[in-house]
Order: sequence, then C-alpha cells, then structure tokens
Amino acid sequence: MRNRNNNYAVIVELVGGLQTGLVRACRQIRNRTLLRFRRRPSLDCTARIILEGTQDDESLGPKGMQTQMVNTLFLPELREMLANNAEDELREFCTALHPARTAEFMEGLEREEAWRVLQYAEPHLRAEIFSYFDHDRQIEMLMHEDEKQVAELVTYIPADDAVDLLSQLPEERVDQILALVPAPDRRDIRRLQTFPEGTAGSIMTTEAACLDEKLTVRQALDRLSRQAEKLETIYYIYVVDDTNHLRGVLSTRMLVSSIGKPDRTIAELMDTDIVTVNVYDDQEKVAQVVARYDLLAIPVVDEQRHMLGIITHDDVMDVVREEATEDVQRIAAVEPLEDSYIRTSILTLAWKRGMWLGILFGAGLLTALALRNYEAAFEQFAWLVWFIPLIIGSGGNSGAQTSTLIIAAMAAGEVDTRDWLRIVVREIATGFLLGMFLAALAMSPALLLAPTLIAASIVPLTILVVVLCGTLSGSILPLLFRRLGWDPALMSNPFVAGIMDITGIVVYVTIAQAILA
Repeated sequence: MRNRNNNYAVIVELVGGLQTGLVRACRQIRNRTLLRFRRRPSLDCTARIILEGTQDDESLGPKGMQTQMVNTLFLPELREMLANNAEDELREFCTALHPARTAEFMEGLEREEAWRVLQYAEPHLRAEIFSYFDHDRQIEMLMHEDEKQVAELVTYIPADDAVDLLSQLPEERVDQILALVPAPDRRDIRRLQTFPEGTAGSIMTTEAACLDEKLTVRQALDRLSRQAEKLETIYYIYVVDDTNHLRGVLSTRMLVSSIGKPDRTIAELMDTDIVTVNVYDDQEKVAQVVARYDLLAIPVVDEQRHMLGIITHDDVMDVVREEATEDVQRIAAVEPLEDSYIRTSILTLAWKRGMWLGILFGAGLLTALALRNYEAAFEQFAWLVWFIPLIIGSGGNSGAQTSTLIIAAMAAGEVDTRDWLRIVVREIATGFLLGMFLAALAMSPALLLAPTLIAASIVPLTILVVVLCGTLSGSILPLLFRRLGWDPALMSNPFVAGIMDITGIVVYVTIAQAILA
C-alpha cells in the first residue's frame, strides 16, 4: 500500500512538473510570436501550433458563422502594443494570420480597441477581417466610429454585404457614410438598395470579371490583373459587348490553359450557352438553379440581357440557410423571425408565436364543438370515447409526416404542382399500407375494450380511413398553397393536425353509427 502511494506521488509530481514546463514554454512562444510577428516559415509554423491548440478549426467556417468564443491568448500583448503605438507589430499581427484567426483574437477587445487594430491593416485585408466579426459588433462599429474610416471600409466591402449592413443603420447615418464613399461604389450600393428584398438583385454583387469578346488571351490576362484586386471572386469570366449585353462565359481555368496560345480571342474560347437568372427572380429560385447546375457563381441579367452582377455560392448558402430557417419556423406554426432568435425581443417573439397559437386554438375549439354534436352517440356507446386520442393522433401524425415530406421535396425542387397526380397516387398507396399497419396494431386493444367483435371493427376501420385522409390532406394542401402562390410551409404540421382532429371525429362517429345501427 505504501509503495502504491509513493508511485502515485511520483506520478503527480511528474505530471505537475510537465504541466508547469508546458505553460512556461507556451508563454514564451506566445510572447516571442506577438512581440515580433515576422512572416518566416518557422514562425508561421509556431503561430499555427499555437492557434491549433487554442481553438478547433470549425471557427474557420463561412463568414458571419464563426462561434462566439473569446480567445484571450494575445489580449495583453495587443493592448500593450496599442498603448505603445507599436505600428510594425500591429501591422504584422493583422497580416501574419488568417483573417478569421485575427478577428478571433480581437473578440476580447473593446470596440474602440478592435477598430484601432483594424486601421493597421491594408484596406482589402481590413474589410476581410471585419467580415469575420460578430454581426452586432459590425453594426456598432459602423454606427459609432469615424465616418471617413467607416466610408473607406465600406468601399472595400462587397456591395451586397455593404447593403445588408447599411440596412441595419439609421437612414441619417447611412447618408453620412455614403456621402464619403467614392461615386462608383456609392452608385452600386444605391442601385442594390432599390431591388426588393428576397430577389436576385438584392443579393447580387456588381463586382464581376467582365471582358470584351474581341480581346486576345494576352490582353485578357493583362486586363484581369488590373481588375482582380476589386473582384470578390474570379471563378468565371463573363464576356460582354460594347453595350454590356452578356454574350458568353469563360472559366478562369480555360483562360489560364490558353496561355500557350496568347493570340486566340475570347470569342473563340467562350461558351455561349449561359445559365442566368433575372434580377427580379426570387432568391429561392436562384438557389435551386445554382444547385441544379452545380455553379460557383451565376450571372444576373435584366429583361434585355444586360449584365448586372453575379451571385456567388456563399450568398446562395446564406439564402438556403435563410429559407430553410423560415420553412422550419412556419412548419412549427411560427411567423418567421426577421432577426436571430437571441436578438428578437420577447414581445416580438410572443406576438409571432401567439398569433398562430390563437388560430390553432380556434381549430381546437372546432374539434370540441364536433365532439359536442356527437354527445348522444358517445353517451350511448361510452367505450368509443376511449379511442378518440388514438384516432385523431393517427390521422394528425400521418398528415404531418406527409406535409413535411412534400414541403421539403418542393423546397429542394424535386416536385412541383404538375406532379400532383403522381403524388396523390403515391400517398394513397402509402396511406393504405400505413393504415393497415396501424389498424392491425389497434385491433387487439379494440377486442379487449369493445363489447362485441363487430363493434371492435370500428376502431381499425376508422384508423385506416383517417390515415388515408391524413396522407391525402398532407400532400394536397401544400400543393394547393403553392398553386395559389402562397408559401407551402404555411400548411404546417399543427394545421394539418388540427384539420385531421375534426376529420377524425366526424369519420369515427359516422363509421360507428353505420355499424352499430
């Protein structure tokens, strides 16, 4: 026993010493890294080791999606460098790391401190680091910092992102900022602000690589080298004529692979079969087109096929997430929130939930009235009441399943209103199989509780009919809503369940009266 205690003490001492040594080594590495951020391979490796040990790589996700984790590793050094106006060190801090990591290490700073650090980065890099800040911090900076510095930042933010941010500011502040933005960028932002929310025009960016079809490969590469700094992306090169009509598209890979033939013209290389979207198309349709053709970006044109801008895949991801969130909220009978759940006030949250709960309450009241109309039948055959929850639950659940599947299929573009007959036939067959399965499960308790074998058959027969009605209503109603131009998600699970509650009661009593008469 004494040997075991001695061994334990030795192990504890070794672990404690190792931990102390590691902490001391990490502090030394951290101090050396921050005090002199030199972009040498060995130092980059050191910084990478520190970063990988402080947070998972999941934080390097899409912009605006990073986790809200405050990393305090470099805060003392950052504040010290700010106090000493260490220009070289702060500039190297902004450039030595990935912009997402730089933003992460600045999360613990006050807003004014983080803004001061940003001023040491080059304008393009400053805008990229800014894009990884939390949305609320971005709005606070645009609202309270110096107008000239904010205007310079807005100039380098993609126009579509700038519009989204400026829409959160008071109109007076927006006018102050845009008055200091260069005229071409200001025109782009103002033009994007004119497009209705939820359309292709509201999410597009005007910063696209556009070339004339008469240019040679050599001239095109030279022109692109001058455009590249201002472009958000350069996946595709769009070919336009003198009047800005879209004529074709050329991949960057195709252009680079043609370097060996520098005298070939863009017209010889471009593809004239172009997938486009109209500037007033719904953003959900845009997402479906991009997904169908597996595009990294899609051009946006007007009725005359003038090239207006592009929508990139990251904007499409935002649209998909936004539309999916709205559909999930509607399926749960909640009016879609305009902001995130955390930033939505309790009163707004209660209103958006309460208005639909009131409608569902009315549907429940209709169910109670239906039960009241059949009070005499239930008094004569009291055992029928025992199976009411089973009946209406089976119909509501089957209808909710079907409506969810159909809404999801329509959101993914798998089915359309033209497929209604095929969907109805499939749901009749599925409903029959599900109804038979649940009817078989219900037969045993019905035989135990019903007075006769014939009376017991009421329950499984009713379940079969109710499940069929549930699958039919769950499939037809979303299609009908889409046909009427409404959001199919409005025909959500609670609504289908409420409809099936009333239908289940009526079918149950009708079948019972027919058999027991």
